[in-house]
Amino acid sequence: MRARFLLSACLVVLLLHGWASAGQPSNESSNVLLRPADGFWDQQAPSRFRVRFATSEGDFVVAVHRDWAPLGADRVYNLVRAGFFDDSRFFRVRAGYIAQFGISGDPAVSTVWKGRSFEDDPVRRTNTRGTVAFAMTGPDTRTTQPYINLVENFHLDDQGFAPFGQVIEGMEVVARLYSGYDETAGGGMRGGKQGRIFEEGNAHLDEAFPKLTRLERATLE
Repeated sequence: MRARFLLSACLVVLLLHGWASAGQPSNESSNVLLRPADGFWDQQAPSRFRVRFATSEGDFVVAVHRDWAPLGADRVYNLVRAGFFDDSRFFRVRAGYIAQFGISGDPAVSTVWKGRSFEDDPVRRTNTRGTVAFAMTGPDTRTTQPYINLVENFHLDDQGFAPFGQVIEGMEVVARLYSGYDETAGGGMRGGKQGRIFEEGNAHLDEAFPKLTRLERATLE
């Protein structure tokens, strides 16, 4: 009888642990965010995949095409696998231009990734409304910050911004991302005003810019 009781208790503990951890990044994924040189990050993305972004305004889905921008597709694929974007903020939303995200809400993680740049992809697709590409400051400086084109931004093609995907569901959600702060919550990589986000993460943004749209979770589909 005692053995049966102990077995039942163990099963309950295991079930509770599973429920508590459901929907959360694995320990491997959580820890690997602090190890950017780990082999985890060398995984090549599938030729096509989808990413669902759950936000405080609703969900939108991006279809990623590796043949558009292979290196960009690989980077975003592994960032999503590791849970990098989870619980972060859309810190730069300029109405009539772009919506940018991709600085971790955890300063320990964002500091590690701030300088982890990767090489450019050639521009094979134009920056039309709904396409997604990585921000940069110049050649080979892309890191972790994608942006979504809110309008036709053809001028970005000549500057080397290479779309890797397209919003295929929920563009109306993207249109609702809070834009009231414009560039003041951090701005672009070239603006040089993202320092406090890297240093203080969500604590700074939530206090100083509480209306920012939250990026709650990004998952592969």
